[in-house]
Amino acid sequence: MTSVSVLLLCAAALLGTAVLAVLLTHSSRSTPVVYGVSLAFSAIAFVTALAYLGGGLPSAEASLLALPIGLPWLGSHFRLDALAAFFIIVVNLGSALSALYALGYGRHEHAPHRVLPFFPAFLSGMNLVILADDAFTFLISWEFMSLASWALVMAHHRDADNRKAGYVYIVMASAGSLALLLAFGLLAGSAGDYSFAAMRLSAHSPFVAGLALVLLLLGAGSKAGLVPLHVWLPLAHPAAPSHVSALMSGVMTKVAVYGFIRVVFDLLGMPTWWSGIVVLIIGSGSAVLGILQALMESDLKRLLAYSTIENIGVIFVSLGLALAFKANGMGLAAALALAAALFHVLNHSFFKSLLFFGAGAVLTATGERSMDKLGGLIHRMPVTSVVFLVGCVAISALPPFNGFVSEWLSFQAMLQSPVLPQWGLKILVPAVGGMLALSAALAAACFVKTFGVTFLGRPRTIVAEKAVEVDRFSLAAMCVLAALCLLAGILPGIVIDALAPVTLSLIGEQVPMQTDIPWLSIVPIAESRSTYNGLLVFLFTLFSASSTAYLIHRFASRALRRAPAWDCGFPEINPATQYTAGSFAQPVRRVFGTVVFRVRERVDMPPPGDLRPARFAVEAHDLIWEGLYLPIVGAVGFAAEKLNHLQFLTIRRYLSLVFLALVFLLLVLALWS
Repeated sequence: MTSVSVLLLCAAALLGTAVLAVLLTHSSRSTPVVYGVSLAFSAIAFVTALAYLGGGLPSAEASLLALPIGLPWLGSHFRLDALAAFFIIVVNLGSALSALYALGYGRHEHAPHRVLPFFPAFLSGMNLVILADDAFTFLISWEFMSLASWALVMAHHRDADNRKAGYVYIVMASAGSLALLLAFGLLAGSAGDYSFAAMRLSAHSPFVAGLALVLLLLGAGSKAGLVPLHVWLPLAHPAAPSHVSALMSGVMTKVAVYGFIRVVFDLLGMPTWWSGIVVLIIGSGSAVLGILQALMESDLKRLLAYSTIENIGVIFVSLGLALAFKANGMGLAAALALAAALFHVLNHSFFKSLLFFGAGAVLTATGERSMDKLGGLIHRMPVTSVVFLVGCVAISALPPFNGFVSEWLSFQAMLQSPVLPQWGLKILVPAVGGMLALSAALAAACFVKTFGVTFLGRPRTIVAEKAVEVDRFSLAAMCVLAALCLLAGILPGIVIDALAPVTLSLIGEQVPMQTDIPWLSIVPIAESRSTYNGLLVFLFTLFSASSTAYLIHRFASRALRRAPAWDCGFPEINPATQYTAGSFAQPVRRVFGTVVFRVRERVDMPPPGDLRPARFAVEAHDLIWEGLYLPIVGAVGFAAEKLNHLQFLTIRRYLSLVFLALVFLLLVLALWS
């Protein structure tokens, strides 16, 4: 049995699990059975793809399978190559750990019948998208994935905010699917052959390739969360259950990245140099705006959703570099940039899933998502606090964890840009590098705020004071992800070498083999350029921290000293005097917020003798939502109100409209021919 057959059987088994969940709706064993079976089949798919990618098979030896379903003249084609195998690994590793987490978290779900049937269906849809080898199968699987995730977002539909999130999400998903449909129509051309094999062999004019790129940025970018198509993320992620939020942010957005890579790097042929400029601008803008939005947030899950936008921007910056280098025949630099993008895809699936799991654990223990109502959880949830701290350090791109390595590789690729012949790229790439560095610094500030306000200090509310540690299944899933964040950071050469078949199949080049380098260092270009050794950094950090702690405890004075703690100017020791999420972000808000978010601060300070309390209010605006989407919503509402009169026409007028529509379509067909 071929690898693609095993993966399709796993996808079919997950669909069967969804049916089983419907049959077990009223059973008390439905939660462990559905999540346990989902864990098992996701693990099988993960191992299968890992074995395939570990074999280093080139794309010429891809595993193919055609089934007589779908369109009669096309059928359904499936393909497993190096690129698909890598993303299957990302999808199913995240799926298996989400299922493991849900074995404990799912016991707190008050409406499991609204979650259980759609969870395995969602996993199956993501796998089918990656395995699809024709446009029809791809789009059907894409829509199935979107509808299953929409049902999970709407699981708690009685909440008005969740209904709004579901509505915005399904509208954005539908618009994205339409853009992808048009893109595949362009690639199929007049021949109308919708198989990827035919698109791969066809020659596409620069106009068609450019238009297809724009449509792909709209279609895949809306699902990935690129600015300005990101508006559904901060609404949908908080609405979904936490293990589903982890899947949507850590995994589903990567399926969208896969769709972009598959078409642009595989089906479109040789890219144009200006396509790299477009992707670089959109990616860098998404990175900075996403993390600025995250800094302004006090809702833990909304903050993580905005952070996803930043990381997707980082990935697309690397993809834009790869396009620019590939268009100019710089194979090694293009392979390095693509490897950086794929490495960050894997890294983001690790630490973002970990952080959403941690947010779910906090929500389970306290019932709160607002950081201003938490605090002091490090004493009551010590394991969750430690693994959440690992996720915060990793996403802040600090060594020796994995987030640093992929962003470091991106900067190494940027250092090759002076060789590019186009002045537009020579000027743009350093500017993008500065924006990427700014986003990394803001990310560190953002997650210092996140961990400090949530886990440190004193409990701000009773629920935070009475919080207890979560179940073992949830802790096990978080600990595995924390360990993966560390391992990928201290042994990055193994990951880079595993990505070699992917870059070789798409670029024709690969980053030099890293596991042969002494001391497990990584040398992406040459030793004279730059090297990094995550293991030595980790050992040095561990040794210096341990030595410092030992010296302090061994030689410091043992005399007991008592003194009042510094009260920051507040003599009353009260949790209300602690920093909040808003106060922590105030300096950044005053620097960037007045321009980016049109922030206005209003202070109501009563005069002396007036007993009214002082009040402070912050007003911020989402300029993209208010400037782009609200006018569209208003126009659609106006058009719907006017078109509503059509349902009250007579039969004769209906027939006249049908006749005129038929004449119009025949006229269009005649002119087209």
